[in-house]
Amino acid sequence: MLKNLLAFILYPFLRGGGKTLASLRYALKHALTHKKERIIYVVPYTTIIEQNAEEVKRILKDRVHILEHHSNVVETESETLNYVKDKSLKLAKDNWDAPVIFTTMVQFLNAFYSKGTRNVRRLHHLANAVIIFDEVQSVPIKCVSLFNEALNFLKGVGGSSILLCTATQPALDFVQNSIEKIDGEIVQDLEQISGAFKRVDIIDRTTDKGWDTEALSDFVLEQLQDVSSVLVILNTKTVVRRLFNHIKETDPNLKVYHLSTSMCAAHRKDILTRVKEAINHKEKVVCLSTQLIEAGVDISFECVIRSLAGLDSIAQAAGRCNRHGEFGYRHVYIINHKEENLQHLKEIATGARITKQLLLDRHHDQGIKDLLSREALTLYFQSYYEALKKDLDYAIPAFQKNMFELLKGNAGYKEAYRHKTKKSFNLLLDTSIKTAANHFKVIDNQTTSLLVPYKEGREIIAEFNGEVTIEDMTALLKKAQHYTVNVYQHEIDRLSKNGDIQFLLEGKLLCLRENAYDLNYGVNIEGDGLMEEHFI
Repeated sequence: MLKNLLAFILYPFLRGGGKTLASLRYALKHALTHKKERIIYVVPYTTIIEQNAEEVKRILKDRVHILEHHSNVVETESETLNYVKDKSLKLAKDNWDAPVIFTTMVQFLNAFYSKGTRNVRRLHHLANAVIIFDEVQSVPIKCVSLFNEALNFLKGVGGSSILLCTATQPALDFVQNSIEKIDGEIVQDLEQISGAFKRVDIIDRTTDKGWDTEALSDFVLEQLQDVSSVLVILNTKTVVRRLFNHIKETDPNLKVYHLSTSMCAAHRKDILTRVKEAINHKEKVVCLSTQLIEAGVDISFECVIRSLAGLDSIAQAAGRCNRHGEFGYRHVYIINHKEENLQHLKEIATGARITKQLLLDRHHDQGIKDLLSREALTLYFQSYYEALKKDLDYAIPAFQKNMFELLKGNAGYKEAYRHKTKKSFNLLLDTSIKTAANHFKVIDNQTTSLLVPYKEGREIIAEFNGEVTIEDMTALLKKAQHYTVNVYQHEIDRLSKNGDIQFLLEGKLLCLRENAYDLNYGVNIEGDGLMEEHFI
């Protein structure tokens, strides 16, 4: 076993087969053998941190030394907060000084490239560690090259070992700025093993005209004649909500559940619990969701319907169908929803276009039989990265440069300096680190955490309204992470205009009023939310 390795753990056959626990077992043994200081799990979405962390806490029987760090409930960098309270808030915030850490891809990339000492101070904890990246195919396209360079540094300089976990291996070695050396794959004989775990087949139901909400609603209800549970995954919140309302109106007695990032984690967890209970009791149930359910959510439906998207997303959706082989052999249907507006979702639109081409090719090429095969996914990712190759290096339009050019050196600027001053540039470093950091954002449209009045969230808001000690604040901030929703600035502006946001801690903590939270939809911009227990 190499002391510092960079390897893939590929589980095309283990969607629902225990990636978290398998990678944990390997990481623990590797850390003990090679004296690594900590184990860090990096996941793509905040929505799955709680589930994975809870599973590890249960297995290790330890709730003290396992840290969850994702969205910041309170922002403390502003000068508007007085010094004493500012220092107290900073003490209450989590750092990465723990044996086992769960964090997000956003926080990982921020530690390397974003501005602010609060990000940089976490960087040294990434050295001499075992770092596990779950669902590594979810790296934002503009950050692919920067991600690869970070891995090269951590292995080559930081002395860390890196495990890249995925059921759909991205072609990270296909891009120009690639991972320097992949030491191999932890699981051997994948092709032979995968065949034994085949549980679903992909059915192409895309049409030239596309599907509308009414037709899709009818198709969902038609499936319920043969199965008990159906999951529908669409690309935008708008069409998910529209379909939810249509099915609810068509069959008021049917159990229909809606999942959205407009709901806090505790709310989504409760809904998933209700869906699982219905499935276990063989009740007819439909769950409608955006792609948030695709990564790491341990739930299994008899039938899945997925709106056309990237092949990796379709593979992840397939992982929610017949997850443990309990239903024999089932189908995953691909449809194209004509009411989806993907104008501002370039990556989803590009992935959908390439997948559509693969579907067409499959009809004419008998060599592409299984869309979930390694060959099909490799072909998809190569085409995907080629189509978006101009975006891989994090372009900064304001400078007509990319992050790589700013961080790799500035020969042009050095020459301009020499020409203007008639002096040579003698500094050891000539990179534009500060400029690069100022322009780095993993997510273009930055969000703000909003504490919502869902169940215990009400009590937390009430406690923040009173006198809070530093000890109480530490506990409250950790609790609050389960009752927050990340919202965009235009949503905050709309809610504020309606008087639906309460600003606490001198404006550092944003809390939503009850009339703006709905048990069906989550945050309700219209301010007419219903908080009664009336799940459909």
